[in-house]
Amino acid sequence: MSLRNQFLQHVAQTSPAPIGLEMESASGIYIYDKDGKAYLDMISGFSVANIGHSHPKVINAVREQSEKYMHLIVYGEYIQQPQVAYATLLTQNLPSSLNCVYFTNSGAEATEGAMKLAKRVTNRSQIICFNKAYHGSTQGALSMIGDEYFRNSFRPLLPDILHCDYNSDEAIDAITSNTACVIMETVQAEAGIVKPKEDWIKAIKSKCEEQGALLVLDEIQAGFGRTGSLWAFEQFDIVPDILLLGKALGGGMPLGAFVADKKLMDTLTFNPVLGHITTFGGHPVSCAAGKAAFEVLIEGHYVDTVKAKELIMLETIKHPSIVAVRTSGLWMAIEFDSFETNHRVIKKCIANGLISDWFLFNDKSMRIAPPLIITEQEIRAMCETLLLAISGE
Repeated sequence: MSLRNQFLQHVAQTSPAPIGLEMESASGIYIYDKDGKAYLDMISGFSVANIGHSHPKVINAVREQSEKYMHLIVYGEYIQQPQVAYATLLTQNLPSSLNCVYFTNSGAEATEGAMKLAKRVTNRSQIICFNKAYHGSTQGALSMIGDEYFRNSFRPLLPDILHCDYNSDEAIDAITSNTACVIMETVQAEAGIVKPKEDWIKAIKSKCEEQGALLVLDEIQAGFGRTGSLWAFEQFDIVPDILLLGKALGGGMPLGAFVADKKLMDTLTFNPVLGHITTFGGHPVSCAAGKAAFEVLIEGHYVDTVKAKELIMLETIKHPSIVAVRTSGLWMAIEFDSFETNHRVIKKCIANGLISDWFLFNDKSMRIAPPLIITEQEIRAMCETLLLAISGE
C-alpha cells in the first residue's frame, strides 16, 4: 500500500479533499516534496514558521534539550529550566502586567485556560466573542467560533456565549456587570485579515475596565511580528488582561500559552487546587525550541523589516481579477469574485511551487503569510509567480 493510501486510510481526515502533497523536508522559506520539488511556503504553516523552517538554532536547541530530558511530570510541579527561561524571556518582551505565563499544548488549550481564568477571577459566566472569529476547535473554543455552520453539529455547547459583529457598537453596549470577559482576535484572521478600528478596540478595553470584565486578546496568529510589531495590540495602544499565544510560539514545536498578571493567574491555584492542569503543556523540548526561535526573531530584527515587505506586496500584487486586498504586516488576504476563482488560483499556485490556502470564513480570499525571514528579492519573485497563477499561467 502506498504512503498516500495509508494516509487516507489510517490518518483521520479533516476534509474530503486534503492537499495531499507528500513532503520530505523543509528549510527556510521552502518545503520539499518526495520528488525534490521546492514549494515556497506562502502561509508559513499557518503562521507557525515565522522564522522559517528548520532554523539551525532551533534544531540545536531541540537536540540539546532532548538529550537532557523530555517529559518528567505534569506541568507546574518541577522547576524545569526551559519553561522558566522561556517564560522569563516572553515577559521581558511584554508589558509589565503580562508577567506570568501558563504554557499549554496548543492555542486552543490556551483559549480554554483563559476562559476558565476569566470566570474564576470575575465570578461571572458571560463571554462575549465575535462572528467570523476562530479560537480553536475544542468544545469551549468551538462555543465561541464565529460561524453557526461549524457549531451546529456539536450542540449543546457552552451557555452564556454572546456573538457580536467585529467593529460594531453592539459589542461595546453588550459589556455589562454580567460579563466575565471579551475574547477577540486583535486582527481577525479567518475572516480574511480584518483589522479593528482603533477607537473601537480602545472603547472595548475601556468598557471592560468600567464593568470589571477582562479583555482577552487572541494573538495566536497575529503575534510574533506577523503584523509588523512584535505584538499586534501595540499598534492600538492597549494592553489585554489576558494574552493568547500559539503557533509561532513553539518555533515549529507544539506549544501554546495564556499570559496574565500573576495576581490573576494565582486564582487557579486554590478553590480548587489544580484549577487548570496539563500533562504535556510547556513540554521542555517545545519550550527550548520556542525560546530559540524567539531569540532568532528578535536578534535578527526581522520584525523591523515587515512593513517594508508589506509595501512591496501591496505595490506589486495588482490584477484585474482581484476584487480587494487587505493586509496587516506580512499577512495578506487577496479577494476574488468567488470561491471557484480563488480555488483555481490556489491550485495553480501549488502547481507553480507556491503553497497557499483560503480563509475559514472567507473562502473567496487567498491567504498570503510567508515567513518573516523572506528577503525583498524573494518577495518580488513570489509576487511574480503569484500574478502568473492569477492569470492562469
